[in-house]
Amino acid sequence: MEKEKNSIGLSRDYIIHPGETLAEVLEDREMSQRELAVRTGMTEKHISTVIHGQKGISAAFARKLEYALGIETAFWMNLQANYDRELLEFEEVNNITEAELGVLKNLKEVIEVWTSFGWLDKETNPAAMVLDFRMIFGISNLLDTPKISYAAAYRAQNKNVDPYVLFAWQRMCELLTKNIEIADEVDTEKLREMIPDIKQVMFMRANQIQKRLTAIFSKCGIAFRIVPNFTGAPVQGFIKKTEDGALILCMTLRQKFADIFWFTLFHEIAHILNGDTKHEFIDFDSVSGEVEAKADSMAGEFLIDSKAYKKFVAAEGYKRASEIERFASTQNVKNYIVQGRLMKDEIIPWKARPRYEWA
Repeated sequence: MEKEKNSIGLSRDYIIHPGETLAEVLEDREMSQRELAVRTGMTEKHISTVIHGQKGISAAFARKLEYALGIETAFWMNLQANYDRELLEFEEVNNITEAELGVLKNLKEVIEVWTSFGWLDKETNPAAMVLDFRMIFGISNLLDTPKISYAAAYRAQNKNVDPYVLFAWQRMCELLTKNIEIADEVDTEKLREMIPDIKQVMFMRANQIQKRLTAIFSKCGIAFRIVPNFTGAPVQGFIKKTEDGALILCMTLRQKFADIFWFTLFHEIAHILNGDTKHEFIDFDSVSGEVEAKADSMAGEFLIDSKAYKKFVAAEGYKRASEIERFASTQNVKNYIVQGRLMKDEIIPWKARPRYEWA
């Protein structure tokens, strides 16, 4: 008869109850169940139910077995613990519903990226994949993910948000920043002072930018990382205050344009300086409002002085590439920052501009 197997390949018949080991010991010693009952002070019925797998070995019985057989209590307790764990895993896998397995369809992009990180084994079967996601998500059933507050809070106003993908993206941010060494406390004054240094980073080669920004933010008590983006999580940035009072700041390269990246970065910095990060702050592409407008205004000012910009536009300096370059140098920004601002304000037509590709 074919063994009963679950979807991760574990056969129920291969899960060894500790009673089987006890039966083998008695057979080797030619000791009857009756004699063991006498030696342990237990009933023959109790011994029989353990041997036949109908009852487990308690800590008290394990101690009695050590007296009776000279085999340590820990041995019997470990046998029981291993059996309980394997049985739990077997039952857990067999109780995974089709609905929970269906969540994996939402997470195809996540699986691709997390496999590249070594967090998941792409070759594993769906049931085992569900268990892996439960561990990473810190939840006993994936279907409960949308109930977690910071995943559910934005569903109503963001039709393109998939709560499972968003939650996975946030967990990725938390895990990728976990081991970044940062200052003990968040220092917003230092962050404000570092604005010129942060602007200077845009003049570095693209493959050096993340490393330099991470170092700068670390001095301010902020763990910074540029992370992959997923369909279903249209997020520009994520800011979270950790349990020890530090901040996580993660960004994506959703649109990949260099000018948008830098504007978005200073937009997130503005949120931090404005105190918009009491617990978690998710910056979606589609969300607007007073808080976002204030952050936009501050970010624009960090990059380009508004008074100087108005004079530049009034003088029609934007009509000459040399003047754009000159004005950009006075603001300590790259040409594409000025061009991006002019395009956004519909002063010059949209055209190709630099992109970043490293995340």
